[in-house]
Amino acid sequence: RSSYSCCYFVLPCCFFDFHGKYSRRQSKKTQYREYLDFVAQVGFVCGFHVEEDCLRIPSTKRVSLIGKRRTYPPTERAVVDKQITQFINSRRTCAVPTCDSRAGFNHKDHSDGLCEEAGSELPEDETETAGTFWMPGFQPREKVEQIRNCASLPRDFVDDVVLKVANLLLNATPQKSCSNMQGGNMSTWNQGESLTLKEVAEHLNKETLKKLKSEYGGLQTLLKNNHQVFEVLNGRVHIRDWRKEKPPSKTKPEVKRRLSAEAFKTRLCWFFIHHPDGCSLPSESCPYAHGTAELR
Repeated sequence: RSSYSCCYFVLPCCFFDFHGKYSRRQSKKTQYREYLDFVAQVGFVCGFHVEEDCLRIPSTKRVSLIGKRRTYPPTERAVVDKQITQFINSRRTCAVPTCDSRAGFNHKDHSDGLCEEAGSELPEDETETAGTFWMPGFQPREKVEQIRNCASLPRDFVDDVVLKVANLLLNATPQKSCSNMQGGNMSTWNQGESLTLKEVAEHLNKETLKKLKSEYGGLQTLLKNNHQVFEVLNGRVHIRDWRKEKPPSKTKPEVKRRLSAEAFKTRLCWFFIHHPDGCSLPSESCPYAHGTAELR
């Protein structure tokens, strides 16, 4: 509805209608194929010659739909706009489970899913205001999308939670000790215990949990973001032992090797500062700086 000269490209992914989640109506088709047909139907109703293409991208949903040409002359814009308004209202009526989906616009095989009761007759006020609104009560997204992946949490708050969880794992009984032979001397490094996310949450105060609950993923996301310290596997939290990490692959492209080398020792080592046994790796092997003097 932007303008007669408008063209479009769409890569359908999540199954949504105008009003909410898309409701399936044809069991003989896969959900993806049925949804592609619905999106194509929208294009046909809006007066486009809809073309389909398959993108060469690493995704299971890679079928795109393109509208480059109109099916009607510019003089018929007002008529088509009323048709579009009827279609939108028919989709709104289709949200009701009792809706009959077998009638509607005659656009070959792309007319499935329209309602008889939406039909061709609409109150005058609805057709006259076709270009002024999409649907009553429609709420667009905020202009600035709120980041809720724990990345915008105050640094002091994150550091405090990390220290609390790490101390909880290190002081849990019985303790795990990992031995490492260095220079002929047997050194023991405390790796602590593993706990479930639920057990960890039970040891945090209500105010902390409330703050984490407002973020997507909550506690788990915060711990995964701090991958230098923690490893979260199958719902259990572990202290990361960097001696067990796989060394960088020698087959990596030169650009990737150079980028990883440039990121070496750009942050302080958490274990060097906070762990009672220090870092499990010697300074030359640790990717993090053992003290401010090593920072790059």
